[in-house]
Amino acid sequence: MNTPPLLAALATQVPPSPSPAPTPGGGTTQPGTGTPPEHGLPVGEVVGMGVAALFVLLVVLAARKLFTRGRQAEAKKPALPKAEETPALPEPRPELRVDLPPSELELARLRELDEAHARSDALTRQREEAARAARTATDATERTRLEAEARELKEREEEQKRAEYRAKKAADDEARERRRREVAEAQRLQEEQRAREAATAEEARRAEEATARAKVQAEAGRTLAQGLDKTRSQGFMARLNGLFGQQRVVDESVLADLEEILFTADIGVRTANRLVEEAREKLKRKELSDPEKIKRVIRDEVERIVALPVPRSLEGGGPPHVVMVVGVNGAGKTTTIGKLAAQLTGQGKKVIVAAGDTFRAAATEQLDVWAERAGAQFVKGADGGDPGSVVFDAVKRARAENADVVIADTAGRLHTQAPLMEELKKVKRVMDKALPGAPHEVLLVLDSTNGQNAIQQAKQFHEAVGVTAIALTKLDGTAKGGVIIGICDELKLPVVWVGVGEKIADLRRFDPREFVQALFD
Repeated sequence: MNTPPLLAALATQVPPSPSPAPTPGGGTTQPGTGTPPEHGLPVGEVVGMGVAALFVLLVVLAARKLFTRGRQAEAKKPALPKAEETPALPEPRPELRVDLPPSELELARLRELDEAHARSDALTRQREEAARAARTATDATERTRLEAEARELKEREEEQKRAEYRAKKAADDEARERRRREVAEAQRLQEEQRAREAATAEEARRAEEATARAKVQAEAGRTLAQGLDKTRSQGFMARLNGLFGQQRVVDESVLADLEEILFTADIGVRTANRLVEEAREKLKRKELSDPEKIKRVIRDEVERIVALPVPRSLEGGGPPHVVMVVGVNGAGKTTTIGKLAAQLTGQGKKVIVAAGDTFRAAATEQLDVWAERAGAQFVKGADGGDPGSVVFDAVKRARAENADVVIADTAGRLHTQAPLMEELKKVKRVMDKALPGAPHEVLLVLDSTNGQNAIQQAKQFHEAVGVTAIALTKLDGTAKGGVIIGICDELKLPVVWVGVGEKIADLRRFDPREFVQALFD
């Protein structure tokens, strides 16, 4: 085993022990005592050798530890690139150091040093904390100052923006006010112009109305009494007047004559039976003493029959107010429509006439002549075309041009296999599509010369299209004026218009009291 150089050096520095002196007799003696050991080596020498051996062992251990640390440090160093080969230097010889336990004095000094260091560290920490607190306070103050400056700057910017907005808003308001004044001035000028034009148009309209009224007055028609002249002089009223003029005792024979006269009249069986029963009840109660009282009973009952609520005619719907005119051919529809249109235009109303009877060749031409004469607008279609299309166009045109009234003619007879009533229902549906709620009035035109046949026609048309009013024409040319009584009694439909002549003014509104007075007086 190779001995390290340090151990070799230590070994050379240890002094050799003195050899024991021989004694006579062949023994050895302890140096300094001259006393031979009782058992081998002396005690002092043994102790010295033990101490030396312990010292050597400690030194060897320390050297080995230093050697091991040096080798580990060398192993941890990164490898360096190889350079030129240099001669290896001799390893330094480790310094021999022996750590001895510190003494009490050293320990006390160390404790004082530790306490001093602790006090110094505490003082340092206090100073650092104070400095940190001071820096925090300074930072907070600075941050508060900066925030205050930022808020002030932001408020100044916002105030500047508000000022700019107020200035812009004031400018915009001024511009809007200027434009408003300009628009108001332009509107005022336009309104003044329209007012002047309206005043001029109103003056012209009044002049036209005055002319129309003068024309109507110049063509003043006949009275209802004149129209009922034949009915009163030749019809059932002539026979009733003959019965009432007799000086007879009222009994069953008088009622039998009354029943014969009424049942052969044109007032209808139902109405005649009603009048006879009323007279018979009066006779049973002994309220009839002479024929004149029978006449009064018949008159009162007739007045109650014809005094039905009269709806508004030619107004109240829309606008425009749509009138659907129905009736058989030859009843006088075209003439009635022309007279109604003339009366409406004479009142200053705007009227549109629709030629919905496309199945009769002459109907369109006749209605066109009447519309031109009345000053009304005229809407027509192709001959044999769809009546609903003509009526639809007329209503749409009236809505677009703000017309007051639309009067639509319809077919009274068809040259096809289609039933007349179904065609009229279709036309009525088309009117409702063109203007919801139309027609506002369904006017049935009846020829009074047809007598009780007119009552049957009224029933059929009423079931199909819902008649709202009746116009009874040609009353002046027949003795069958009593048909009015039967219509009002059986259908509960009011007679609104009666024709008593050829002139426009001869189409008159029906007055129940005037009718009864003209009939019985």
